[in-house]
Amino acid sequence: MSELSSAIKQICEEKNLDFDAVVSTIELALAAAYRKDFGEKNQNIRVKFDPKTGKSKIFDAKIVAEDIPEELEGESEDERPTVDENGEEIKRFNPRTEIQISEAKILKSGAKIGDEIVSDLPAPDNYGRMAAQTAKQVIVQKLREIEREMIFNEFKDKENEVVSGIVQRREARFVLVDLGKAAGYLPYEEQIPGEKYNPGERVKVFIKEVRSGAKGAEIILSRRSEEILRKIFYLEIPEVSNGLIEIKGVAREAGSRSKVAIFTEADNVDPVGSCVGQRGARIQTIINELGGEKVDIIEYDEDPGKFIANALSPAQVLGIDLKEEDGKAIVKVAEDKLSLAIGKNGQNVRLAAHLTGWKIDIIVDGQEAVTSTDAKEKEKADKKDKKDDKKDDKKDDKKDKKEAEEKKAKKDDKKKKKDDKEEKDDKKEKKVKKEAKEEKTDKKK
Repeated sequence: MSELSSAIKQICEEKNLDFDAVVSTIELALAAAYRKDFGEKNQNIRVKFDPKTGKSKIFDAKIVAEDIPEELEGESEDERPTVDENGEEIKRFNPRTEIQISEAKILKSGAKIGDEIVSDLPAPDNYGRMAAQTAKQVIVQKLREIEREMIFNEFKDKENEVVSGIVQRREARFVLVDLGKAAGYLPYEEQIPGEKYNPGERVKVFIKEVRSGAKGAEIILSRRSEEILRKIFYLEIPEVSNGLIEIKGVAREAGSRSKVAIFTEADNVDPVGSCVGQRGARIQTIINELGGEKVDIIEYDEDPGKFIANALSPAQVLGIDLKEEDGKAIVKVAEDKLSLAIGKNGQNVRLAAHLTGWKIDIIVDGQEAVTSTDAKEKEKADKKDKKDDKKDDKKDDKKDKKEAEEKKAKKDDKKKKKDDKEEKDDKKEKKVKKEAKEEKTDKKK
């Protein structure tokens, strides 16, 4: 094996590139260098490079095409029509890559349209400095393109998967995550609310989209995806990874709370206990991975009624009336369990509805049903009330501040008047004393 071949293989190993692709890049670079120093205007230069010997063969390759009509030969490019009378595009002859069939038959008998005519060209002993520089630029550019394409294809295959990365830095509202061969972008809207991303910290991210950009692959990441929760369960719970326990569904509100439905056919396996772990060790690891997000483990049941009752945990259900034609479930709970079933801002019933795929109405004896939609409206109303309360608080603060300022101004004005009066009295007293002294002096005289 020649030194050149060894060098090419080393580059391939370092950059994880295909050997044939690198050889093809070298051939393009040699063709560009030959064209720079020795090529002619209408030559289509091709090079066949042998990495073992380091030698190359140079050709002028052209495709056999139809003869150009005589009436077009004397016309300029601008004068030639682009379409014929029938509106069809007129084919043009390219002297660099094509050869007319009449000329091709002279070089090769029996030549047909579409055949390739290859002519050998003399190989130079060496190339000039400018040609070498051109070859270097072509090699560098092509290797970068190959590397970018390989990275793009690799991560495109991983689209909609969960991978592990290291936080690099925060730029404006997005976070850069090192994924090994490339960096991914974690936009603000795909981040978990309140979660901090410290440089050097390892995080699991969901590859939401991979697209081709000007500087290579653009990898859009997410931390809010339900797939992240699935992946963590597969990694942390052996019974899930080996298929003993199956994840039937996931409902998640990132950064706040999640519900995971699990199922097993094994009679001797407790699915919930296996996921929670001894003293809650396994579920605590999952919660820590999600930045403190609460996770409810729900036991799946083929009976929709039982599954809905489990999904509304920790609230206890008294009865369920299923209306399959409407996809609705009317759930009856005790009055003191209503708030627990609905959850904070309707979160519990909302997650249960998403997990089961049923629209859930919660009722108490003598009261109207509270639906999962109502829960959403309640959440909006609560947010609006909080917003209005903040506005009122701000108004009250401004009013109190204004009153305090007015009170202070009055106090300062009163004090000023008192000081002015005392100053006047002092002046008056001094004046009286002075006059009395002068009068006494006059009497002595």
